[in-house]
Amino acid sequence: MRLEYFQMVDRITELDVAGGRITAACQVPEQSPVFEGHFPGYPILPGVLMIETMAQTGGWLVLATLRCAKMPFLMQVEKAKMRAFVAPGQALEAEAALLHEGSGYAVVKAAITAGGKKVTEAEIRYGVVAFPNETLQAAMLETARRIGLPEEFTHGA
Repeated sequence: MRLEYFQMVDRITELDVAGGRITAACQVPEQSPVFEGHFPGYPILPGVLMIETMAQTGGWLVLATLRCAKMPFLMQVEKAKMRAFVAPGQALEAEAALLHEGSGYAVVKAAITAGGKKVTEAEIRYGVVAFPNETLQAAMLETARRIGLPEEFTHGA
């Protein structure tokens, strides 16, 4: 994870587009400016960054489903539950399951676990639109390669 750049997903570890499921590895850094203020003397990962991690994981599932031909943008978070704190240095596993894709939006159910225990979950809705420009599309394709999205799922771009 590079928190200050909102790069939450380190590596895709499982992808089943036909079954509508994805799992990603996300290593919380030991040090980050985020922890200086959240909270002094008791650093924990902000809940909003856990939601962003789930949204990005689900977003990669939507991108793979669409073969990177369109971009999912976070639109709504429902039923979010924070169940435990996440400390610097923890290894997280984020997973998402596709509930709906079509008509210009997608919905996933996502969760994060740490050490086999669920720390957060939510239902996330995306607006799915054409890439607004080539710069974003190229950056997303580069990130897809870096995190291990199989190349077969980038051919719609």
